[in-house]
Amino acid sequence: MTEKELMKLQNGSDVRGIALEGVEGEKVNLRPEAANLIAAAFVKFLSKKLGRPAGELKLAIGHDSRLSATSLKEAALQGILAEGAQAYDCHMASTPAMFMSIVFPETAMDGSIMITASHLPFNRNGLKFFTKDGGLEKEDIIELLEIAAGLQERSADLTQAKPLDLIDIYAKNLCEKIRQGIQAENYDQPLKGMHIVVDAGNGAGGFFANKVLVPLGADIEGSLYLEPDGHFPNHIPNPENQAAMDAIKGAVLSSHADLGIIFDTDVDRMSAVLPDGQQISRNALIAMMAAILAPDYPGSTIITDSVTSDELADFLENKLHLKHHRYMRGYKNVINECIRLNKAGTVSPLAIETSGHGALSENYYLDDGAYLAVKLLIAAAKAKAEGKVLADLIKDLQHPAEEKEYRLKIKDVEDFRSYGQSVLAEFEKRAKAKGIKMATPSYEGIRLVFPGEGWVLLRMSLHDPNMPMNMESTHVGGCEKLTAIVKEMVTGFPHLDISVLG
Repeated sequence: MTEKELMKLQNGSDVRGIALEGVEGEKVNLRPEAANLIAAAFVKFLSKKLGRPAGELKLAIGHDSRLSATSLKEAALQGILAEGAQAYDCHMASTPAMFMSIVFPETAMDGSIMITASHLPFNRNGLKFFTKDGGLEKEDIIELLEIAAGLQERSADLTQAKPLDLIDIYAKNLCEKIRQGIQAENYDQPLKGMHIVVDAGNGAGGFFANKVLVPLGADIEGSLYLEPDGHFPNHIPNPENQAAMDAIKGAVLSSHADLGIIFDTDVDRMSAVLPDGQQISRNALIAMMAAILAPDYPGSTIITDSVTSDELADFLENKLHLKHHRYMRGYKNVINECIRLNKAGTVSPLAIETSGHGALSENYYLDDGAYLAVKLLIAAAKAKAEGKVLADLIKDLQHPAEEKEYRLKIKDVEDFRSYGQSVLAEFEKRAKAKGIKMATPSYEGIRLVFPGEGWVLLRMSLHDPNMPMNMESTHVGGCEKLTAIVKEMVTGFPHLDISVLG
């Protein structure tokens, strides 16, 4: 493969591409050859980073339920083995478990690879990379692909790869965290008497029901789509997808469960549903996790992405007496900001996006949907023992009446980022001319504040040639009014398509 072909696979801090035919107009560009070269490059990258020869390195590789996973994994294993490193095949695993393979003393890997494309369609796939410092950064991925471009595809004897039942080790670790957190009289089965349903979306998360909840005594009857199936026949495995949330809500209500938990494909994100069908996602999930953490981290700082509600900020600051640091989109961005603040002496226990990516400082700053579920289960069990309900934790959280997202496409411009920045500069100028208040600081885009009405945020997409415009209103019909105001302010840019605004 050429360097240009490999570089097209870079997607933020991951490698992603089209791994299967089957979608019109989408040509395969993530072939086994690419996985072979990139995995071999990761060995070289690690050897340089750790100052140790390849023969001393241990690397683990796992995957979710995607149809292309096996062929990519086998090619990647051959790349690792051809470089002389030890390779461990973890088979079906989760993204957080692959990082923990480095942490667990019984595995102690030097690096790991997860083959996944999160919630994207069946034909997509990708690779995530971990070292002891966490996931690789964008700059590391670029370096990795540059190394890969100088290599030739090589084969190796796959029988040299050692099998590793990582998900069992990971699940037992989660079980012990729940036991220690609840400290129930029935220590071994602290969830006895609780009915909890899981929707794994046919991804890799089914283990949580069978290897975590069942051993802890929970009733999981009514759980959905626990069997891995890379066709994802039931719904998109994405807690942000309303059809997915409707599925877990229906399971909770029909089963009369105490709690419902839903994961994305590789289990680095989650959301939940309470017994009455209340969805714990987006702002509600952030509020719930902050409320759980607040007693242990009083006055601390919660880092979120840029599209969180004003109502959430009010809850965090005035109800929980925490500080809200509204930062920018991208799970790596909020995690890195959390790490930075803690190193600087500002206590920050949680970095979390509205998408459901949530990382705790107490858990290696790892965005781990299963760990969020662990914290939720501990809180639910404690609340039940005290005659309370989980919903009490966020009873004071208010919600906007309406929310809306538009994506304004940037067309026919090679340097779309520069063009987008020029649009933002003019957007800010026009807002000032109208006397519209702006949120400060704003770490991403321009956030307009309409007191008593709501807010509008215009920003650049993290990866694509478009400008997302998010808005929320305090009353029904308010988004239409806000749209009319801002439409005038984004009119007149020849390469910005605002047709979605009506």
